[in-house]
Amino acid sequence: MINFNWDNPYLTTRTPLFARNAVATSHPLAAQAGNQALLNGGNAVDAAIAAAATLTIVEPVSNGLGSDAFAMVWDGQQLHGLNASGTAPSHWDTAWFAKRYGVDAHGHARRPERGWDSVTIPGAIAAWGALHARFGRLPFSRLLETAIEIAERGVTIAPMVARKWQAAVPLLHDQPGFAQTFMPNGRAPAVAEKFVMPGAARTLRLLADQGARAFYEGEPAEAIVRFAQASGVPLSHSDLAAYQPEWVTPVTRRYRGYDVHELPPNGQGIAALIALGILEQFDLASLPLDSAASQHLQIEAMKLAFADIYNYVADPRAMAVTPAQMLDDGYLKERAKLIDLNRASLPLPGMPASGGTVYLTTADESGMMVSFIQSNYMGFGSGVVVPEYGISLQNRGAGFSGDPRSANVVAPGKRPFHTIIPGFLTKDGFPQMSFGVMGGDMQPQGHVQTLVRMLDYQQQPQAACDAPRWKVNRDFTLDLEAGFDDAASAALAERGHQFKSVNDPYMDFGSGQFIWKLSPEADHGYVIASDSRRDGQAIGF
Repeated sequence: MINFNWDNPYLTTRTPLFARNAVATSHPLAAQAGNQALLNGGNAVDAAIAAAATLTIVEPVSNGLGSDAFAMVWDGQQLHGLNASGTAPSHWDTAWFAKRYGVDAHGHARRPERGWDSVTIPGAIAAWGALHARFGRLPFSRLLETAIEIAERGVTIAPMVARKWQAAVPLLHDQPGFAQTFMPNGRAPAVAEKFVMPGAARTLRLLADQGARAFYEGEPAEAIVRFAQASGVPLSHSDLAAYQPEWVTPVTRRYRGYDVHELPPNGQGIAALIALGILEQFDLASLPLDSAASQHLQIEAMKLAFADIYNYVADPRAMAVTPAQMLDDGYLKERAKLIDLNRASLPLPGMPASGGTVYLTTADESGMMVSFIQSNYMGFGSGVVVPEYGISLQNRGAGFSGDPRSANVVAPGKRPFHTIIPGFLTKDGFPQMSFGVMGGDMQPQGHVQTLVRMLDYQQQPQAACDAPRWKVNRDFTLDLEAGFDDAASAALAERGHQFKSVNDPYMDFGSGQFIWKLSPEADHGYVIASDSRRDGQAIGF
């Protein structure tokens, strides 16, 4: 058991919550929905589904009924992983995109970031159904009641949600169904304005009556296909009906006596494990907590991890290397030797031996813990919204490549490279923490930074959550969050790190939720941290 330092030296100080049953989400109303499920006799999975459904209504700028999802569940005895990322429709291949959008300077098919041709088959509703079928206690219909009520009666728009909504309108107002659904009165809703989603309420009622599979085989599926085909996109009923989420075994890496668990590719969670495996070779705790020396090591480890995952990670059926090869002890020790303690690098991929997101976490007094994440990807996602059903569709297809040599090249039925990742921590076979950080490429970086703070420096979860962060961009430049230590920033610049300006602090530095079990072996309850970057809230009893 870590003897945490319970002080919090950061300006965004929040008091951690202690409870035997807990829900932590990025929106207070979703946290309340999950907590109500627990009060009604439900378990942590019931609470997660209720909170996830509510988030599609109260935070549509980040997720919706057409999202993807991933989850990890500690059922009291073991950890289960669920991959509910979408697959490419049957008509998607490089020829389809080259014909519609042309080719780039390298002769590779161009791929859009928005619109119908960025939409893979949505997986979030299937995730709710699979989780409920395996672990749920309350009737599925009861878990959707809060979301339905809010969709019908309306939600008052919070400042962070309003700001992201306003930023999205110029980009998405012409996408099919967007203005009809998300621009009442011809604009984005203002702060404190009420917004209703009768179409989403209609879909949720159908799901409550008929079950989650109705989304893929019933009236909502009919509406999705009809709208796609009216837009000239040959999405088929069989594309939706064939979709199933996949139960998977998490990938694991030992760090400072704890086991860190992430879901395997096609997600990027393995990047956090690679970075931690590299950092295991250094005595971080001997360096001052917020010093440039400590931050530099973490940044360089993260850059090495990204160099590998951007080169290798894809649908696992298409990868040239396995996760085990990427996490091999010998390989990570060699990668660690590439770090210059005094100079920033521009790393290349190694050669392993070959052979807008919402996060929530829940826990109950029986010991069940859930780490759950769902996302439309770039804010509202594709911008496409199915009229009269309130189904806003993700744009995860933008994660595919048009390069036929890439492991991540687009192909029918294939899952693209995915950014959203739930995390889980165990010690000696017992559950320790369910956790996650939102925000695109920030997610594995947030996992690494918060775990280092807790496991190397004994910072309590809320302080680790509140601490200013850095972010490695895809060109290996850095963003530093407001409040980052000035002396450390100057020292990083002296080491050769290049900085970019930051326009959207939430998207650049993420927002996280953490539930830490106070005693892994005994029933002592939990300490819960919720990130203030995005109006997050933890509720428990």
